[in-house]
Amino acid sequence: MSAAHTLPAVEPGHGAGLVDVLRRRYLLQLLVRKELRVRYRGSVLGLAWSYVKPAVQYVVYFLALGLFLNLREAIPDYAVYLFSGMIAVNLFSEAFGNATRSVLNNGDLVKKIYLPRELFPVASVWVALVHFLPQLVVLMVGAVVAGWRPSAVPLLAAVVGTVIVLAMATGLGLLFGAMNVLYRDVENFVDLLLMVVVWLSPVLYSWQRVADFFGSGSLVLTLYQLNPITVAVELYHWAFWYPGAGVGTDVLPPSLLWHGALALVVSGLFVALGQAVFRRLEGRFAQEL
Repeated sequence: MSAAHTLPAVEPGHGAGLVDVLRRRYLLQLLVRKELRVRYRGSVLGLAWSYVKPAVQYVVYFLALGLFLNLREAIPDYAVYLFSGMIAVNLFSEAFGNATRSVLNNGDLVKKIYLPRELFPVASVWVALVHFLPQLVVLMVGAVVAGWRPSAVPLLAAVVGTVIVLAMATGLGLLFGAMNVLYRDVENFVDLLLMVVVWLSPVLYSWQRVADFFGSGSLVLTLYQLNPITVAVELYHWAFWYPGAGVGTDVLPPSLLWHGALALVVSGLFVALGQAVFRRLEGRFAQEL
């Protein structure tokens, strides 16, 4: 019998939280496979929808903003700029949105057996990551065509940006996923929040427009640049857009590395907060469901 199956029994509601998810990785794999099978059951395209949906979204935004509003004149190589920020925001939106509904959607499992409840939000984040990887490949191919050549430091920036997005989505998913079991309005609030996320980060426009509007030393600009998702998007721009765009370093926001380090700390704090709230409320899940 494997070590995974000889773990001591734990009284429901008194597990080790995310540590139990690491200990029961086999259950996480099963949940991720189950989520993917259920999502694409009866689908002709299957995982190819991971390409189709962001591609349609990209075309709409590029036509509306890049061509009609002529933002491509203000931002060199606008196609890569747009798509590099878009896939980061899409990863966050899918992971956070699905994690918020994860416990509710798995209510039958919650009521019938005990397993670490954190598995459900974490599995949703992993499913979003599976959908993100094909988009990343498309971005890298497009960036190479546009003149991008990979180098170590920018690619490390992309890794840091991905960690920030996944940590934020996990922390917020735990927090709102637990609250959604008790208050069903929460998922509607999250939907509204995700509708504006793309506008709260420099995905469709450059950070310089915010600086020009509010002032380079304004509190609003400082708060804007401290937003972890904004930092993650800018790290993706640094990794995939900046090297091939032929622009100066002034196009990148100042102190991006320091903001990246701070965003890692903030996202870690959100994971801790989400875990604390989740563990406090999970004892009521079966009753509420």
